Amino acid sequence: MNQASTSLLSLTVAPAQVLRGSQALELSGEAIARLGVRPLIVGGDRTLAAQATPLQLVLEKQQLKASFASYSPDCSEASLASLREAVASHQADLIIGLGGGKALDTAKLLAHQCQLPIVTIPTSAATCAAWTGLSNIYSDQGAFLYDVTLLRCPDLLILDYGLIQTAPQRTLIAGIGDALAKWYEASVSSGSSPVTLIIAALQQARVLRDILFQKSAEALEEPGSEAWREVVDATVLLAGVIGGLGGAQCRTVAAHAVHNGLTHLTAAHDVLHGEKVAYGILVQLRLEEMLQGNQLAASARQQLLKFYAEIGLPQTLDDLNLGNVTLAQLQQAAEIACNPNSDIHRLPFKVVPQQLMAAMVSTTTPVEASRNQLGLAQPNEVKG
Repeated sequence: MNQASTSLLSLTVAPAQVLRGSQALELSGEAIARLGVRPLIVGGDRTLAAQATPLQLVLEKQQLKASFASYSPDCSEASLASLREAVASHQADLIIGLGGGKALDTAKLLAHQCQLPIVTIPTSAATCAAWTGLSNIYSDQGAFLYDVTLLRCPDLLILDYGLIQTAPQRTLIAGIGDALAKWYEASVSSGSSPVTLIIAALQQARVLRDILFQKSAEALEEPGSEAWREVVDATVLLAGVIGGLGGAQCRTVAAHAVHNGLTHLTAAHDVLHGEKVAYGILVQLRLEEMLQGNQLAASARQQLLKFYAEIGLPQTLDDLNLGNVTLAQLQQAAEIACNPNSDIHRLPFKVVPQQLMAAMVSTTTPVEASRNQLGLAQPNEVKG
């Protein structure tokens, strides 16, 4: 018997239950009550101030005794330590995450550490964090440190379109950028895999990309429309399905590695996760083009540049308000993105910080100009 047939593969594919609709939160009380009676609601300061009352009313109808706790300053080890104390103080038997990606990541990991059920309520469509069995950990200053694979996806996901529609449109645009990365990263890392579930995840990633290409512009022009709801479903739900089916092999490559490096620059902290990832896709495609002479990557980059211009995703460091970073700062980000444990090494070729820096400053310029400017060798392998 070969090793593959005896190894154990653990997948966290999907939440146990998903409630979605224009009044999903208002109608979710019974589903929440089945999971616990003393929930601790975790969110950011602004989200809790804005949304605590509507959620409190839902919980009070079920006679649940709730307490609220902020994850400030970030989804960090220090915040989690403080939140574990809040769990003990409230004698919580359920965690509810309310907010954006970092709030939900914090709540999921807190529930994991305390062995409690978890409900996720996204307040924007900026990420698929409400779906996944994964949490990213940052420093108190917002620099990415590492991720944690959780034992399961959330017990309940509440996707309330009315709540999502109150978020700034910028968050949905960022979510589109984050979701697009599923195809561009998974196709590079696992495009030739013979594994059934990875093949399925890749095909879903292709479908996700096409939905976003076809419907994003209409969705952004008509918030609340059918197209808008379909794009929200794509960024929050379908993007999560792909990571669940494909596992770590279909999650992140260079685009997210670039994001992780940029989080270590103070100037990037006001840039949304999906905005940095969207820029990272262009950097990844430029690396494929620059180091392998991959003309398919060149065509894909040009297609994305047009799409980004249409919906407002960043194409350059200037678009990320990082045009004034120093060479030393850019090198710091590149070195972090290229550290030995980075997902950038899922690329089918080696990348060093100098090459990554070249790609980062040339996402919209001709490849020959950037290669010659930095004295990089011509590619010795061309992918078909």
